[in-house]
Amino acid sequence: MEMSKGPITDGLRFGRFPITAVQPVVEDGKFPAKALPGEGIVVGATAFREGHDQLGVSAVLFDPEGNERQRVRLAPPRGERGMGTDRWEGVLTPSDAGDWSFAIEAWHDRYGTWHHNAEVKVDAGIDVELMLAEGAALLHEAAGDDTRSEWDRGVLREAADKLADPSLSTEERLGAGFSHAVTGVVAHQPVRELVTVSRRFPLLVERDLAGRGAWYEFFPRSEGAVKDHTTGAWTSGNFRTAAERLDAVAAMGFDVIYMPPIHPIGVQHRKGPNNTLIAGPNDPGSPWAIGAAEGGHDAIHPDLGTFEDFDAFVARANGLGLEVALDLALQAAPDHPWVQSHPEWFTTRVDGSIAYAENPPKKYQDIYPLNFDNDPEGLSNEILRIVLLWVSHGVKIFRVDNPHTKPVWFWEWLIAQVNKEVPGVVFLAEAFTRPAMMHALGRAGFQQSYTYFTWRNTKKEIEAYFTEVSHESPAFFRPNFFVNTPDILTEYLQFGGPAAFKIRAALAATASPLWGVYAGYELYEHVARPGAEEYIDNEKFEYKARDWDAAAHSGRTLAPYITRLNEIRHAHPALQDLQNLTVHHSTDDATVVYSKHKTLPDGSKDTLIIVVNVDPHGTRESTVSLDLPALELDLQDLTHNGGFHVDDLVSGESWEWGEYNYVRLDSHVEPAHILRVRRMHQ
Repeated sequence: MEMSKGPITDGLRFGRFPITAVQPVVEDGKFPAKALPGEGIVVGATAFREGHDQLGVSAVLFDPEGNERQRVRLAPPRGERGMGTDRWEGVLTPSDAGDWSFAIEAWHDRYGTWHHNAEVKVDAGIDVELMLAEGAALLHEAAGDDTRSEWDRGVLREAADKLADPSLSTEERLGAGFSHAVTGVVAHQPVRELVTVSRRFPLLVERDLAGRGAWYEFFPRSEGAVKDHTTGAWTSGNFRTAAERLDAVAAMGFDVIYMPPIHPIGVQHRKGPNNTLIAGPNDPGSPWAIGAAEGGHDAIHPDLGTFEDFDAFVARANGLGLEVALDLALQAAPDHPWVQSHPEWFTTRVDGSIAYAENPPKKYQDIYPLNFDNDPEGLSNEILRIVLLWVSHGVKIFRVDNPHTKPVWFWEWLIAQVNKEVPGVVFLAEAFTRPAMMHALGRAGFQQSYTYFTWRNTKKEIEAYFTEVSHESPAFFRPNFFVNTPDILTEYLQFGGPAAFKIRAALAATASPLWGVYAGYELYEHVARPGAEEYIDNEKFEYKARDWDAAAHSGRTLAPYITRLNEIRHAHPALQDLQNLTVHHSTDDATVVYSKHKTLPDGSKDTLIIVVNVDPHGTRESTVSLDLPALELDLQDLTHNGGFHVDDLVSGESWEWGEYNYVRLDSHVEPAHILRVRRMHQ
């Protein structure tokens, strides 16, 4: 029943029972919280009441048509967060993409209140007959509820009769009211009164690749590129030769193939090798310096092929189970057609020159940033036209270069317009910037984002960051854990040896539903340009021919390990959710331990425990202390010793574990355990 309405309650902000701090809610519902089909979304609220009677709290999930699809009883969180805080949490699981919503209900728990009072009073010999009579009356009333199944009504009716039967002992009568059958029926459909309902909050459920997937980045001009060692001149790779690499990418288990810009490259101020200011006649320039006589963002570099070639590349990728992601870099080379046709789309300096891009101390003389303030409508509509052009050629994912250098309002508008025209288009924000801007871009509509993961390398940093992205910001920020990029080669990878590459891949692939690799990672490429955090002979400015076959033949490749990681990801639903990560304790300062757990719709449970030695230079020993409730072990999962079995999905070994476990990990052999908790009934 709803709380009665009337002049006294009209206009009040609190209902019969206060419901506050509802989550996941983004800016009081101004933006929808993010979700994925089948994802366990942690829903919570602070709810309380006056006095000592019991309060029940539920979350209700509504599909895009407004139909109730799920109702979950909330409970206090585990540990200190649930002690005396009036906080309630549970998990809702939307099934399909669309505009969903949810609400919180708080209500007087009649059975819970009676159960508590009867337990205390009968034990103390106070009001014994009165408590038994009240229980009988309560269950008789509940048995008359025709919304319950006939079996449930029979259970309640039988218990009520026994509670009222004076021929039975007090223990027998009370036991009937407290029976597992009764508590099970009431748990399934509580006896509620004075129901207070929050308003509905939006939940945007997007397709899988909006928040799940493994990305692989490569430069199509390098795949199949050939160097004439006599002249030093290169013949560029193209879409046809690049398509030959797709089989290997798909075989490693990747879901997305991402390409840097494929458009004509400017000639004016073209950069040479290693970002030098002078380019030779055979230097290809940076793909991010977009635009030349051949065209701009709506054209293809002639060396790569034609639109027909591009369409064939997309079709080949799709046939292998890969989606193509294209770089959306909203900037222009000095010879981009826009510079002549729309100079108002750029910033003109006092001396009449157009300002080029800078990220001090870095200078990008070959790139002009766009200015959205002079003609916002004209520029925005032109970009929308370009995006929809590529969508029409099969591109449903865009990796956006430096979105934090454009107004946030523009992204909110563009992403909404694109998805209105073609639902399901995904945008990844390459925004290595301040948290406020990164989070704002997520609120504005970006489905996922690059992150600080690249620079989080110590145990303390990793634990803090994993907790942040999985529990503090998932309503609006989906992290894509790229292990490297053409711009980012961290000191950890430069000096950590092959073990460092394994460690970072294991962390990225298991901690986030999204992770990515830039080509060459599997070959342990680690030499940086002196004084910089990027690769020497950077592929951004030149061709790079890699001998994949020779690496595989010699065994100097991480491809088999990456393949195994992606196999594990595809086989284990727990790794496809973001909010289910729990950090556990270890005694060693370089051993990171976390678990991911998911209960599936059929009631089965998928639980993984990941233990990683993040010291790439040696062996670490540690005692791992597990938060056992986070694993949701059932009695049948336990051994006669009270432990449980785990299987290492990397090495194939098995052990019996418990609350405390000894671990020894040699980073030069296997730096990580990826342990599956063996469920005996599955």
